[in-house]
Amino acid sequence: MNALGRHVLAEMYRCDPKALDNVERVRDIMVDAAVKAGAEVREVAFHKFSPQGVSGVVVISESHLAVHTWPEFGYAAVDVFTCGSAVNPWDAVNSIAESFSSKQVTASEMRRGVFFDANGERVAAG
Repeated sequence: MNALGRHVLAEMYRCDPKALDNVERVRDIMVDAAVKAGAEVREVAFHKFSPQGVSGVVVISESHLAVHTWPEFGYAAVDVFTCGSAVNPWDAVNSIAESFSSKQVTASEMRRGVFFDANGERVAAG
């Protein structure tokens, strides 16, 4: 992989506003996505805002999944960071998008912890 981890940032548009505003449902969707991706869940923390919106994080052995929702816009900002090669962050992102009934998703992946030698050449992490 030549990196310590993979970090996917996803923009989810035209989602089900009711799903995005239900803290229990958002928490369950995020935990389920982590499990479906093969991650080991360690801690879970979610907060319901007034009048609307949910933010939360699922800490996994391999790093984390985080979400911030804007039900009034049908929008969710999601990031999934996984270390190692055993967990595919895209599996989690796809699960979350499906569960939020997102009609449009844009996402990008960033390699985290990419190391270079003195000549500027990539080297294996660790």
